[in-house]
Amino acid sequence: QVQLVESGGGLVQAGGSLRLSCRASGSISIMLAMGWYRQTPGKERELVATIIRGGSTNYGDSMKGRVTISTGNAENTVDLQMNSLKPEDSGVYYCKANSYPRDYWGQGTQVTVSS
Repeated sequence: QVQLVESGGGLVQAGGSLRLSCRASGSISIMLAMGWYRQTPGKERELVATIIRGGSTNYGDSMKGRVTISTGNAENTVDLQMNSLKPEDSGVYYCKANSYPRDYWGQGTQVTVSS
């Protein structure tokens, strides 16, 4: 059974930084990409960033220029460095693994940015 375990969320002041990490455990046939999405109050879940096999990255508009996604040191891990955080960045951040034959989601980690 595949599980995605997220860590690194928490409370930070505006202008601060957080680093989120996600590790996929279990049997994954083929990992195609991993990424981070977020859901902020009153909005639908949206893309923050993804990284595909080979290392290409894609960033959503909401945090582009303030976040960097990278693969972790261990297999099937992904990190998200978030800088210059704003109160409107507060929400639940979800890790997603795009794999064959199915995708997986983590439980989410809360990020709260105080003004």
